[in-house]
Amino acid sequence: MTDWKARAAALYDGSFRPMFIDGAWCKGRSGKVIEARNPANGDLLATVPQGDAVDMDAAVAAARKAFLGPWSKFTPFERQALLLRIAEAFEQNWEDLCLSDTLDMGMPIQRTLGNSRRVLGMLRFYAGQAVTIHGQTIQNSFPGEIYSSTVREPIGVVGAIIPWNAPIAGSIWKIAPAIATGCTVVLKPSEEASLTVLMIAKIMQEAGLPDGVLNVVTGLGTEAGAALAQHPGVDKIVFTGSTATGQAIARAATGNLKHVSLELGGKSPVIVCRDADIDQAVPVAAMSVFANSGQICIAGSRLFVAREIHDEFMRRVADYASNLKIGQGIETDTDIGPIISARQADRIAGYLAAGPNEGAKVLAGGNRADSPALQGGHYIQPTVFGDVTDDMSIAREEIFGPVISALPFDTLDEVVERANATPYGLAAGIFSTHLGTAHKLAHRIKAGSVWVNMYHAIDPVVPFGGVKMSGYGREGGIEHMQEYLDTKAIWINTD
Repeated sequence: MTDWKARAAALYDGSFRPMFIDGAWCKGRSGKVIEARNPANGDLLATVPQGDAVDMDAAVAAARKAFLGPWSKFTPFERQALLLRIAEAFEQNWEDLCLSDTLDMGMPIQRTLGNSRRVLGMLRFYAGQAVTIHGQTIQNSFPGEIYSSTVREPIGVVGAIIPWNAPIAGSIWKIAPAIATGCTVVLKPSEEASLTVLMIAKIMQEAGLPDGVLNVVTGLGTEAGAALAQHPGVDKIVFTGSTATGQAIARAATGNLKHVSLELGGKSPVIVCRDADIDQAVPVAAMSVFANSGQICIAGSRLFVAREIHDEFMRRVADYASNLKIGQGIETDTDIGPIISARQADRIAGYLAAGPNEGAKVLAGGNRADSPALQGGHYIQPTVFGDVTDDMSIAREEIFGPVISALPFDTLDEVVERANATPYGLAAGIFSTHLGTAHKLAHRIKAGSVWVNMYHAIDPVVPFGGVKMSGYGREGGIEHMQEYLDTKAIWINTD
């Protein structure tokens, strides 16, 4: 059995970890650093540079040089081979990558280890896609006189900004399609969780990634992130994070009319119909929120339950929540790990207080978790609220914590209207044993992804993204590749 505590001590010892620009490891112009602390206990893991606009200029210049230079000569087959080597390197280093995520942002180690199929699948899927890029021959209005066709070309330098809640998968979802299409990347990880992204850069460099194809600038969102979003040398911005930040990035990108893809917040509904299989639905509905301590954009935090089964269902969800183990992420039996930071824990605690103040009833949890074993960390009990109404803040606002709001409903027409009455549209879940009911609800719910009798399923071949204020653009599937390509029309006079 792996001794995760011993491996953790060997992996991060509080030392400085430089950022990565043009194949070199750099301290950053300002000399300022950001502390990376373990949210489970407050221990210092490492320090990273607090990059600024000058560092971002250097990274964008390196990405542009690589894009116009040797990288542009790589054939689709060579890009495919590179991605396959990276996948092999990830497989060999998988436990260290997962441990890094667990230490840096708190996700339980069993959950990070379980993401291997998704992450390695992404790398190999995009490797396959690298050799499928093609244009079309078009039959125009001048047959025999003018030949017309299209080619698909890499969009250029991609600026990627990712959040702290899933650094491994979040990074690969941005980097892999860029490599597959021949783009280059400047990646700004969250200041709350940068260490795994730096490890990813090292692994990719050792796998043969050419200099400048990937650059990682650590720093604050208000400094390095803002500089990347508005940089005139960036051709496309891809961002995952809050809706408010996504709006700011979209405004900043107008300077040179960058292409923009945004995967933003959500307040996703989970609908449990009266004919649902309760034994199946209870744990899935609960973990649609409690997974990763609720720090997931697709959390099914609005739990709509048919009135006929509401009381029994919510009693069982509350019992399930009360029996989840709260602990440090490196403990293999942990169900609920820490919240990323004291600031985020305080924000969630504000909603725990707001619920009862607005009339909701606490069915489970409702407080911070503060046992002696959790000292120094940021923990919130998995919480279930009953007697919730649609106008309460806990039912309207994205909490990004382990908090469920239960809402009874009477008819399918009613629940569709209420489920859609939100500015968000990222995901939804439906539980029903009636195929017709499931189909009808799935088509009527306004969301980018709808899961039926399941939740959280994400696969490289299936597109993922939101509608309304949950963003635009898709990640995954062939649609994702198109986000990194431009179409050029070519006309040839053959007369």
